[in-house]
Amino acid sequence: MDYYFSFTNLVAAAICFLVLLGTIFFYMKSRSHQRNQTAASSLTLLAPPSSLPHNSKHHVFPSFHGADVRKTFLSHVLKEFRSKGIDLFIDKDIERSKSIGPALIEAIRGSRIAIVLLSENYASSTWCLNELVEIIKCTQEFGQTVMPIFYQVNPTDIKKQKGYFGKVFRKTCKGKRKEEIQRWKHALTQVAQIEGYHSKNWETEAEMIDDIATDVSNKLNNSAPSSDFDGLVGIESHMTKMGPLLQLDSDEVRKIGILGPPGIGKTTIARCLFNQHSRDFQLSVFMDNIKRKYVRLACSDDYNVKLDLQKQFMSQLTNEPCIRIPHLGVAKDRLKDKKVLVVLDDVDHLVQLEAMANETSWFGPGSRIIITTQDQKVLNASGIDHIYRVDLPSYDEALQIFCMYAFGHNYPKDGFETLACQVRNLVGRLPLGLRVMGSYFRGMSEQNWTEALPRLRSHLDRDGEIANILKFSYDALCSEDKSLFLHVACLFDYDEVDTVEACLASCFLNVKQGLRVLAEKSLISIESRWIKMSELLVQLGRKIVREQYVSEPWKRQFLNEAIDIGEVLSDDKADSRSVIGINLNEEITSCTSERAFERLSNLQFLRIRSYRTNLRSIDYVSRKLKLLIWPIAEQLPRPMFPMTCFPYSFNPNFLVKLEMPFSKLEKLWEENKPLSNLKWMDLTNSSNLKELPNLSTATNLQELDLSYCSRLEELPDLSTATNLQKLELRHCSSLVELPYSIGNAVNLRELDLNNCSSLVKLPSSIGNAVNLKEMNLSHCSNLVEIPSSIGNAVNLRELDLNNCSSLVKLPSSIGNAVNLKEMNLSHCSSLVELPSSMRNLGRLSELKLKECSKLEVVLTNINLESLKELNLSGCSLLKIYHESSTDIQELDPWLWRKSCLQFLALRGMKKLVSLLPLPDSLLELDAEDCESLERLDCLFPNPNIRLNFLNCFKLNQEARDLIIRTPTNQYAVFPAGEVPMCFTYRSYGSSVTVNLNQNPLGTSTKFKACFICAVEDEEDFQNSESVFCSITSGGIALTAFFKILHRFSPGHLYTFDVEVETEEVTSTELVFEFDLGYSDTNVKIKECGIFQLLEVPLLSFRDGDED
Repeated sequence: MDYYFSFTNLVAAAICFLVLLGTIFFYMKSRSHQRNQTAASSLTLLAPPSSLPHNSKHHVFPSFHGADVRKTFLSHVLKEFRSKGIDLFIDKDIERSKSIGPALIEAIRGSRIAIVLLSENYASSTWCLNELVEIIKCTQEFGQTVMPIFYQVNPTDIKKQKGYFGKVFRKTCKGKRKEEIQRWKHALTQVAQIEGYHSKNWETEAEMIDDIATDVSNKLNNSAPSSDFDGLVGIESHMTKMGPLLQLDSDEVRKIGILGPPGIGKTTIARCLFNQHSRDFQLSVFMDNIKRKYVRLACSDDYNVKLDLQKQFMSQLTNEPCIRIPHLGVAKDRLKDKKVLVVLDDVDHLVQLEAMANETSWFGPGSRIIITTQDQKVLNASGIDHIYRVDLPSYDEALQIFCMYAFGHNYPKDGFETLACQVRNLVGRLPLGLRVMGSYFRGMSEQNWTEALPRLRSHLDRDGEIANILKFSYDALCSEDKSLFLHVACLFDYDEVDTVEACLASCFLNVKQGLRVLAEKSLISIESRWIKMSELLVQLGRKIVREQYVSEPWKRQFLNEAIDIGEVLSDDKADSRSVIGINLNEEITSCTSERAFERLSNLQFLRIRSYRTNLRSIDYVSRKLKLLIWPIAEQLPRPMFPMTCFPYSFNPNFLVKLEMPFSKLEKLWEENKPLSNLKWMDLTNSSNLKELPNLSTATNLQELDLSYCSRLEELPDLSTATNLQKLELRHCSSLVELPYSIGNAVNLRELDLNNCSSLVKLPSSIGNAVNLKEMNLSHCSNLVEIPSSIGNAVNLRELDLNNCSSLVKLPSSIGNAVNLKEMNLSHCSSLVELPSSMRNLGRLSELKLKECSKLEVVLTNINLESLKELNLSGCSLLKIYHESSTDIQELDPWLWRKSCLQFLALRGMKKLVSLLPLPDSLLELDAEDCESLERLDCLFPNPNIRLNFLNCFKLNQEARDLIIRTPTNQYAVFPAGEVPMCFTYRSYGSSVTVNLNQNPLGTSTKFKACFICAVEDEEDFQNSESVFCSITSGGIALTAFFKILHRFSPGHLYTFDVEVETEEVTSTELVFEFDLGYSDTNVKIKECGIFQLLEVPLLSFRDGDED
């Protein structure tokens, strides 16, 4: 006889991590259990989480006919259940009657499993039948599990109410209502269809009872809520993000990869998914730590390796320790019709996947195979497209993770807040490091923490636990990739990809490919062309280098610790030829030798980030130097690089990057030097620099930054600078002109001449720089004209001429720069008109003409289809060009025809009388100081509009009504002496109370709010830019928010919309309180007002008038 499970009815299951409101997944569960020739199973209906009993009072509720089984079969069941710790509800204290009472209904609903023990005389009891009706109801409504036991009775007799069972049932039904009989019949039919335990299929009752108890125990274990992941910070977010990748409601067989660096939590995420969903599958297995447990030897045969892996896999999946795998087709043959959940944790080689999950066709419909790995190449090679990349936790989450292990809860203990943040910052955000360091600090006193922190800055992993995990990934690299890893860890842990590739080009066969390998194995990340390595991996790399020569730092490749660097630089006798890189971040306390660099003859990379080195001069610099970075801390009053010129022996032939801001350099070197490898030069704020050397050999130079070199008068010849892409000359206040050879910089994209106040003109050759995209000439106060060749710069996107106060006109050729998007002509106080050719600038989206005080004409036929921002503020002489040119009194219709316009500034247009319709896209209108403005013949439909009518005292009544009616989530402001009468609730002071009895609220209601401020002493007044509004009901805070204002001005009405969530409102009043966030009592809110936004009629606004 067999004891079997068959597929049950589809049932609804709640998938907690998806949180997809009301989404029901169908749940199918089966398991194979050989027991002679009979099958038995139970129906499990899972309801949404909100319906399930959270605190079950009993494990099992039994429904039985006492006279048949209480002293025999049931007593043995009770004994076996007690031995397994199963709590069974017994109804000794409940008085039996014809109908079941509330206590029994509560007992049924409060049990996780209902066992219906059906015997011959079960139907003789209306009590039992009513219990059964309630059990079936709970099954359908609450997802209760039902297990029928057919004790010496045939399931068919129960289903059809025939035989002796039917005879007993019909006798019970005599005199009963039809509705009641029908409910009993339905319940009996339902329970008979659930395949359960049939006593005739067991040789002894003892064996049957043992199997029943084991099955119940397993069901209770599977349905028990897991506490394995309590306290795991951020796990809910991971589960939610995994939902769309898993697609558990689909019959598709799907492989999902979980990708990330070691220690980031991939295994934890996979384990959580497995624990949540394994019961939904016929078979499930979690194969952990595959990389370490199933190591593939270099000399091993792949086929035999695969056979062994598949054997381990199938053995764990099927629970058959002695399973035999003669060939690789066994897995497919055994699993092709099974719904399985497979987790392959920490996979590092394709062979592992080929052995255990090579193709989706191996598995039955609905199967899910989850692979965790740090190697994206493995996932790509296996054709896995559904990949979840595990990101580092946020800084707040990282602190919570650390605190969970350090304090036992997710926040710092009192007095440890600063210390906890310091450790978090040292460790970085890798969960592995946070866990290990949290455990290390647990139980320590505040003094112990303070004493331990300095040591941790260079030795994070005191016990080696982190290194043992991370080094496994390092050991798996080939020798060249290991070397590249160490270069990045010791020198380039946060640097641009282009810099790293250029500096290491001669050190490796293919740097780009090597970086790709490190990224695929999650040892680095590359984001926006920047290389990032976690702090713990950086520490690992530096530890590997340090341990090669613990007591002889001069023999190492890289030096990172100040004490080691100080030892090497203070010893002018040690043979330091092995050192190729120095990265100094801390102060050197030992006295350094002036001849220290002579023995560093192979030094290639020198980064000095510390602001104290004790170096007075350098007599020698390695001829192999590729990278020289010697910046300064901003707070230091003195430059860092100690010399005014490089030593005569300096040979920059291999130099790739020179970065020396705030240096004392007056010139770089004497005579010409070979610079064929130089790509980046940064000498910003070298205020003593007077000249640059000949750069004719710097044919690969890409970026030259000389910003704030205030004594620099001229640039060298740039004839060979064909690769120059970026030239920064900001605040080079002595620079008079650019060399004509600038036109040879055909790849120049950015030219920044901001605040070159001595610059008079640009060379006509500038037009040859056809790839120029951005040109900043702002604050070039002596610049008189722009050369006509600017029209050749067809790729120009941004032209900034702000504060070019001597500029009289633009060349007509500007219209040829058809790709121009942004033009800033603000404060060009000598500019009289714009050229008519600007009609060709169809892509211009931003035009700023603020304070062009002499500008008289703007052409109405300018083609500004892409215009989003137009600033005409302060153009007091502006006229619109049409048949009769007069001082502007209204805006020409060409403005509102430009549907893209979002920002319009008309500030200070003193003769503007009216505004015609404006585009619906408008987000901000600044009409401040338009003192003649009376009419607004327009609407503002955008709910995010900002309206500034400060000092527009002549606005008529209709205009003021319109402003109040305009829905705005931002703000609107206009002159007013009092809160208008249209605001139903008005109050003096900073708070106003709304009576809810007049207008009942929905779950969310909008109000129009306003306030007026007063200043008692305007001489002491300081402006404010925001208002804080809080809404309370019965002392309970409902909503609080800030409104950012353009600026605050007394005697003006500020108005905006407020949305209030009113579900928690229990009081009959709402209190609105406004606060300027201003401690100065000189500034106060004079009045405020509120009305509810319903169907608002046309409001009539009159200061001080009644309705």
